[in-house]
Amino acid sequence: MCGLVGFFSGVVLDDPQAGFRALRRMTNAITHRGPDSEGYWADEPAGLVLGHRRLSILDLSPAGHQPMHSACGRYVIAFNGEIYNHLDLRARLERDEQAPVWRGHADTETLLAAFAAWGVVPTLETAVGMFAIALWDRQQQSLVLARDRFGEKPLYYGFQGDGWQEKSWQGASFLFGSELKALAAHPQWQGELETDALENYLRFGCVRGEQSIFRDIFKLPPGTMLTLSRDQAWERCLPEPTLWWSVQQAAGSAIHEGRITDPTAGIDTLEQALRYSIGQRMVADVPLGAFLSGGVDSSTVVALMQAQTERPVRTFSVGFDDARYDESSHAEAVAAHLGTEHMTLKATSKMALDLVPRLPEIYDEPFADSSQLPTALVSRLTREHVTVALSGDGGDELFGGYNRHLWVPRIWRKLKRLPLPARRALALTLETIPTHAYDRIMQLGGRILPSRLRLRTFGEKLHKLAAVLESPSQQALFAGVSSMNRTPSALLASSKHGNDPETLYPALTQFDNVEWMLLMDTLHYMVDDVLVKVDRASMASSLEVRVPFLDPGVFRAAWRLPPEIKLREGQGKWVLRQVLYRHVPCELIERPKMGFAIPLDDWLRGPLREWAEDLLSSASLDELPMLDAHQVCRLWQAHLKGQGHYAQQLWTVLQLLAWQRRWQSKLP
Repeated sequence: MCGLVGFFSGVVLDDPQAGFRALRRMTNAITHRGPDSEGYWADEPAGLVLGHRRLSILDLSPAGHQPMHSACGRYVIAFNGEIYNHLDLRARLERDEQAPVWRGHADTETLLAAFAAWGVVPTLETAVGMFAIALWDRQQQSLVLARDRFGEKPLYYGFQGDGWQEKSWQGASFLFGSELKALAAHPQWQGELETDALENYLRFGCVRGEQSIFRDIFKLPPGTMLTLSRDQAWERCLPEPTLWWSVQQAAGSAIHEGRITDPTAGIDTLEQALRYSIGQRMVADVPLGAFLSGGVDSSTVVALMQAQTERPVRTFSVGFDDARYDESSHAEAVAAHLGTEHMTLKATSKMALDLVPRLPEIYDEPFADSSQLPTALVSRLTREHVTVALSGDGGDELFGGYNRHLWVPRIWRKLKRLPLPARRALALTLETIPTHAYDRIMQLGGRILPSRLRLRTFGEKLHKLAAVLESPSQQALFAGVSSMNRTPSALLASSKHGNDPETLYPALTQFDNVEWMLLMDTLHYMVDDVLVKVDRASMASSLEVRVPFLDPGVFRAAWRLPPEIKLREGQGKWVLRQVLYRHVPCELIERPKMGFAIPLDDWLRGPLREWAEDLLSSASLDELPMLDAHQVCRLWQAHLKGQGHYAQQLWTVLQLLAWQRRWQSKLP
């Protein structure tokens, strides 16, 4: 696991030493991604410079140093990630007549040999792993950027410098790298705010899709590659990324291969695929462990890890001093049953308070999934003991683990019986009463109602019901329940109407409603939220995290299973649970899904209040005039008075303001 950087101008480097100084600033900005060594290389006539920071996982010797040259001399690579089947690729290459003479056993060397023997696209299609790649073809004088199938590893790119949009070759370069802070260290960085990204950021809590928070800087989409020739670099011509692998096509191909309708056969097939994937991801030349929350996904990964080794697996979890958000006892029970060597970090609000100011530095873009805090804390704990950890991310998206996967179709079947005008009228009636007034009514009736009916957030739930009633379609209903903030335009000074949430997700008629939701969460929520959260939080502590569920074999097995085997008996992830229950008693697992939540409501009113109010000051809000300062302050006061539950909406605003403060020296 590493970090890569570079820039490409298409013209001869007039001052190579200045180029290397710029490159060192870029690599130094991401030292956390690769603290073990650094490397630099340039093709001076082409104006191409590559840099690399290395976190040594396989082949700790100098034979794994990057940038690395192919044996034939044609290719030079800077590579971030792991190729889990690289030994299989080596065996294939060794069967060729012109077998490579290996210098070491790094997967980077395997990739280079495969590129030379088979070409770029066939190699990418054959490689199984997580990766971001910058490959320089000295023969073709072209740069190839490529990203793994699911987007586990990040890769940013774009032209920066005066005049590039006017095709002026002077003072502009094509920058690329693993994190935005690396690009920002280049002297031609401009860093203009991309205001068009703000509405969707406020809706989802992350910057989605190919956009970044900076104008003219983009994220390479998962499963794509971008090829930039020397002429294109010189002409400042930015080509479109092209697909080499597609989630949608792979899902369709798995279905076409044939459904596994027998539940027992489905369980067997899935367990076999997971065992193989996990076994591949347990190969490392450094200490290895796993995250363990005690939920279905991480418990399954750890159970199948422990089944493949005689030594106790090292497992790590995080708990809180607030019992409502503490799942650590469940993780400890699973660990005790499996016989792992387990450690628990008891996180406090003080730990969170110390970490919160660092979030804009860790994430580079505004990012408001509050589970970023426990993820960063458990990553820090884990890195004290191991260098690689396996996680259970991806299980919800593949097997239907979110509540919305169960109840959106169920509710929509009932909703559509009532005409939309009638539903909207009922919703308007519910919304006329503020949430805190409903809560007061509930408190007054508390003496009469049985305890199970005394809802602490009664008003919020009724307002959510009103939003559900207003949904014109199942797609719109899904868009609403998968949003952090249903009406983000209300927080913006210049966007009062907002985007139609139904248009945020494409219609895919070849998939049924449940499978459509799983695909949308895989393509969007997982890529833009879950994987970003895990990559940045773990790499900030120089920890490599591997995700066994995001394996093409596991993906294929999952998509051969029909929805009625994934969601069954009123449960999501039914088939995955059955795999787990072969190793762990169900009574250790079965409980309401909590997620990786924190007591955000209470923290914002308590230990984080001073931090929040500093960010919400008039001077701070003035720095982002596109925000509606009056509406933001109204939400904050309502939250402090307990007149509604706005912690999540406020967290998105606070992270945006914190990001702006950290990056304002870079903004024009």
